[in-house]
Amino acid sequence: MTSQLTTLATAVAAEDGRLSVFGQDPWWLILIKAVVIFIVLVLLTLFNIWLERRVVARMQHRIGPNVNGPFGLLQSLADGVKLALKEDLIPKAADKVVFLIAPVLAVVPAFVTFAVIPFGPEVGLPFTDRTTPLQLTDMPVAVLFVMAIASIGIYGIVLGGWSSGSTYSLLGGLRSSAQMISYEVAMGLALVAVFLYAGSMSTSEIVAAQNPGQDYWFNVVPVPTWYAVILFPSFLVYVIAMVGETNRAPFDLPEAEGELVGGFHTEYSSLKFALFFLAEYINMATVSALATTLFLGGWHAPWPISFFWEGADSGYWPVLWFFAKMFVFIFFFIWLRGSLPRLRYDQFMAFGWKWLIPGSLVWIVLVASIRLVTLEGGVDRTYMYAAAGIMLALVVLLFFIGDGEGASDTDRGLATTDGEHDLAGDGVAADDFAGGFPTPPMPTGGAVRGAAAPLTFADRTSRTVAGSAADSTTTRSDEEK
Repeated sequence: MTSQLTTLATAVAAEDGRLSVFGQDPWWLILIKAVVIFIVLVLLTLFNIWLERRVVARMQHRIGPNVNGPFGLLQSLADGVKLALKEDLIPKAADKVVFLIAPVLAVVPAFVTFAVIPFGPEVGLPFTDRTTPLQLTDMPVAVLFVMAIASIGIYGIVLGGWSSGSTYSLLGGLRSSAQMISYEVAMGLALVAVFLYAGSMSTSEIVAAQNPGQDYWFNVVPVPTWYAVILFPSFLVYVIAMVGETNRAPFDLPEAEGELVGGFHTEYSSLKFALFFLAEYINMATVSALATTLFLGGWHAPWPISFFWEGADSGYWPVLWFFAKMFVFIFFFIWLRGSLPRLRYDQFMAFGWKWLIPGSLVWIVLVASIRLVTLEGGVDRTYMYAAAGIMLALVVLLFFIGDGEGASDTDRGLATTDGEHDLAGDGVAADDFAGGFPTPPMPTGGAVRGAAAPLTFADRTSRTVAGSAADSTTTRSDEEK
């Protein structure tokens, strides 16, 4: 027990020593750092919009923006000017105060979360003898700070949908609140394993924990130290949760155009709509930067660069490695948008609550057990791994049993005509809307292919809209008679 307390005290002292470099900068240097982060995020948003349009255009065999500026790089700026010059409308049914505050509540937390993201090590300032870390600030609970500030941004979307006085906006806001609560739980659970391994919730400490003195197998192949490899299940859960957290396709259900027109921002225009747009892209950069920090070693150079170049982690070079890793995640966002269709809402929520959250809880138990055995010893790992395998098998079995009981009649292939289903195969029909997710009844005789049937009105004898060429000929012949 005494040795454990001594080890804990040493770790706390080392952490305090690393965190002591923060809070020593003069006010003008802090202001410069804040302004630089603001400018970088705005420029990064303009570039990400251009990159997304170009990449999706390539995936769809189109050209994309290529007129405004070299390679179309100024297209995002032109779109921003267009939004600024549009008419600013406020619906009559809207709560004006909340309607105006909501976009601000969405965009401000998106900027604030970058305050604790480390872009590089401690460097010397040009033309001075002062050194400063390439990070605005850090704290012992920096990751919790990011999660808390990101939660405030949810209020902007929810209040924007509620205050618009529109049914579409209200439904979009409600969807957003349920979606973000669900996937924030999964995201937080994914980070618990990182805290257990790093022994800290400080972003700079987590980066340092992933990059100890690098060991190599056969003096060539690096021993994995990044948490994306060591804690791959946590990394997978985080990547899925960060897409749902940012309302990006295929999880962009709060702004589903097909059924909600635009969702929570349907009634917004001009600069207020631009703020929501800006918040979405900055949040995309925020979760990408956090994933880089927590799982990909942060600003440290990846192998084999670090193997061949000893100075890759010194000076301002780490900023390049950090943004290179971050753009990998941003490209992943774009790739998903150009590849996958939007999920159904009940499937999306069921996936979060039935799979991600229970799976994360099981994984945390396994990680905690492994860490206990590693630090304490005295437990036969063979039995522990066997118990872990049995637990995972039971969890997967329970998931499949639940899905089998809750499967809809349509999924089982038991659909009959007139919207009825033969549940037990005994000829007894059941109502489509008796329970579960409502499914529209099938037309008599099965699905109809081709043009729709002509419309017929009670006060008219002729049909106004022809469904096919044959129907059109029949209608014209009737009119001639």
